[in-house]
Amino acid sequence: MTTTSLETTTPTTGSLASKRRRRPGGLSLRRAVVVFVAPFGVLYALFYVIPIAFAIYQSLLTVKREGTFGAAQQVFGGLSQYVLVFQDGAFWGSVGRVLVFGIVQVPVMLFLALLFALLLDSPLLRGKKFFRLAFFAPYAVPGVIAAIMWGFLYSPSLSPFSALTSSVNFLSADLVLWSIANIVTWVYVGYNMLIIYSSLLAIPQEIYEAAKLDGANNWQIAVGIKIPLVTPAIILTAVFSIIGTLQLLAEPQTLRSFSSAISSTYTPNLAVYTTASIPNYSLAAAFSVVLALATFILSFVFLKLTQRRAFA
Repeated sequence: MTTTSLETTTPTTGSLASKRRRRPGGLSLRRAVVVFVAPFGVLYALFYVIPIAFAIYQSLLTVKREGTFGAAQQVFGGLSQYVLVFQDGAFWGSVGRVLVFGIVQVPVMLFLALLFALLLDSPLLRGKKFFRLAFFAPYAVPGVIAAIMWGFLYSPSLSPFSALTSSVNFLSADLVLWSIANIVTWVYVGYNMLIIYSSLLAIPQEIYEAAKLDGANNWQIAVGIKIPLVTPAIILTAVFSIIGTLQLLAEPQTLRSFSSAISSTYTPNLAVYTTASIPNYSLAAAFSVVLALATFILSFVFLKLTQRRAFA
């Protein structure tokens, strides 16, 4: 009788697990996950997945006319737009131009960001709050406003530094690319600095104390401890910079009103914008898809080459 009573009153393992999976309000764990993830999933699909899918679909269309003056109709054209992309010398010239831009500008910008982050983390620096704000403040300036401001500084007839700009034409065909690089560096070095500085703040102080007990000075700590430990953050900022380089648009588009050396296809994104303005949306979409794939490949290859140090 006792055994039977225990069997009838003791809950089964399955029922206990079921109760554990349910929250006090009666909402299961699985449903709770869906409720919290659903808003992100909907926004991700609306503003990322669907636009990419539509761009790919648009790139497969072409315009067909009945006769010379017939109404234009969009019909399926297969890969014909991609053939035009790979035959477009101006577009690939713009890709090569921004690659040269990135090879020079990205290392310089990340070096300055790392230097500023190390300065902010140094125990010898006074007024850290002021310098942190001063380094980061240019990032608060929109890219278009920054380009307009620097455009006036570069222009020989408008610049307050006319003695310099009259002898060195920063808006000439030889220098305008590096003038754009200066603007991008000025705007984004503080943003990258903040990412690296946040990584420096996460390093345990015990490591520094142990290094000082071993006789290491501030320079040895910075080179031997801080820089290796923030390598993942540096790689992250490098990936962001690679993506941003291939998306360069606001600065060259704004400086076109100051310099005739910037053509309508000076950068890949400017070429896409110009093609869409004709309008030729299918070819612009094909440009965009190819550019997105190139960005993905470059970022993926860079991560593959650096992942051992990033995740060590």
